[in-house]
Amino acid sequence: MGSPFSKTRSGDGGTSSGSGSSGGGSTNPTTHLNSNSPDLTSYEAACQLDPDLQSFDATLKQRTSHVISTLAVGVEVRSLSLDSLREVTECLLEMNQEVVNVILDCKKDIWNNKDLFDLVQDYFESSLLTLDFCTSLEKCLKRARDSQLIVQVALQQFERDLNDEGRKNSCFSRTVQELRNFKAKGDPFTDEFFELFKSVHKQQMLMLRKLETKKGKLDKKLKSIKSWRRVSNVIFAVTFAAVLICSVVAAAIAAPPVVTALAAAAAVPLGSMGKWFNSLWKKYETEVRGEREIISSMQIGTYIAIKDFDNIRVLVDKLEIEMESLLLNADFAIREEEEAVVLAIDEIKKKLSGFMQTIDDLGEHADKFSRDIRRARTVILQRIIRHPTINNNN
Repeated sequence: MGSPFSKTRSGDGGTSSGSGSSGGGSTNPTTHLNSNSPDLTSYEAACQLDPDLQSFDATLKQRTSHVISTLAVGVEVRSLSLDSLREVTECLLEMNQEVVNVILDCKKDIWNNKDLFDLVQDYFESSLLTLDFCTSLEKCLKRARDSQLIVQVALQQFERDLNDEGRKNSCFSRTVQELRNFKAKGDPFTDEFFELFKSVHKQQMLMLRKLETKKGKLDKKLKSIKSWRRVSNVIFAVTFAAVLICSVVAAAIAAPPVVTALAAAAAVPLGSMGKWFNSLWKKYETEVRGEREIISSMQIGTYIAIKDFDNIRVLVDKLEIEMESLLLNADFAIREEEEAVVLAIDEIKKKLSGFMQTIDDLGEHADKFSRDIRRARTVILQRIIRHPTINNNN
């Protein structure tokens, strides 16, 4: 099978002389993807030899074709809908997750430390659940903005009713109807949202505790490495001194040829042993430091996520209070007489700007939260790719 990107344009060899060109040698700005390039040829050969890569390539081709087809419809009418953009975003996120899975699967074959691998796996699963929370938060914000628009329509309708000559007969009926529509929308934050919030926040706290525990163990390992390295150096020095003493003793009781043989026999293995000791401890220390680097990155990412959670919770609570106040005023206007509508609308006008500002602030925090999670996932992947392994070094 071939790569989904291994097609090349046929025709005039990659040059174009359209009617709008002013020079005979202008080249077509379209990028050409040559199926004979070494990279694609190598990729196609790898696909034929690796069933897992074949499966990945097929999925990639299917997703890419689907997204391109979706975008092509928009291009024909010179417009891209929000649905088309959502298709692109979802496709890119899915492909990113496929890459994550491939890297983790490959690393699983080499990593000796199952605990570390499981911890990284837990972190990625936790971050995916957190991204689900971000999606849920965006839906709630959309409902809040819809409610905001209804209130603005009600205020505009109130001004029209106020200027209507027959307003005494209407008693702001159209304004009241818009307020009923606003009340019917209710609280934009559902019970499911708060349940998901509690679940994700709890999982993040557990993850942070796991990472702190693991980091503490690695710090102890690094200290013990220094101690054991010191001990091994002491043992080596003592052994070297003992051999040297034995050589002196041998020199005192043996002929010169025997002394030369003993010195040569003793020097080579001890020199090699010293290098071996140092390389062994250095290799082990590099491995532990690599693990600690990964743990530290996950710890920082989790800590930032928890802080973002706390900020979002404060803004959600604030928005809930402001929303409840608007709903109470709307309910008051619906139940009472004409004068009550005027009073309620005045209160709504005072509080609407704060409500709108809180929605904007919450939207910015939600966007930052989502970016922080994705950035942390990228950093961890980079750490995994660079992570040294004992098997590789051996």
